[in-house]
Amino acid sequence: MKPNTVGREIGRQMPPLRTENAHTGLVAGTLLLTADGEIPVEYLSVGDRIITRNAGYVPLRALHSIRVTEEAVKIAAGSLGDTKPTHHVMVPASQMVLVRDWRARALGGAAQAVLPAGCLIDDEFITSLGPREMTLVCLGFEAPHVVYADGLELSVPAMSMTGAAAA
Repeated sequence: MKPNTVGREIGRQMPPLRTENAHTGLVAGTLLLTADGEIPVEYLSVGDRIITRNAGYVPLRALHSIRVTEEAVKIAAGSLGDTKPTHHVMVPASQMVLVRDWRARALGGAAQAVLPAGCLIDDEFITSLGPREMTLVCLGFEAPHVVYADGLELSVPAMSMTGAAAA
């Protein structure tokens, strides 16, 4: 009987995740959970209260959009939990995703882990889309947060005072 490998071929190496030129941000059209309900990220304004997993309501301090060509990943509806995400979602391969299932234990050695979407590729439910041109909306908070976006829990880094992501 063949072991259940979630679509991954035995012995196949995952391609290295390129992060040297990776940008952080949510793809335009992503629905972000706010105090006023789900709002597409491109319609947010500074001062909007964003619902976060780690700190509740947090005011958005800055935001800007950039157009990039990045490796993209498609996460199929329901592949990270019963309704996570609620529909097929595209994210940059470098987007950090909070996982709280068997993947966290297998890839992060803990009950929950924040991992790049590119590390979650299984070629069945989470697939590589290759390089894609996309508009990313970069959110600025005073501290790193996990936000609810399209039914996913996505990590957003803190922004420095100049608007660049803090390391």
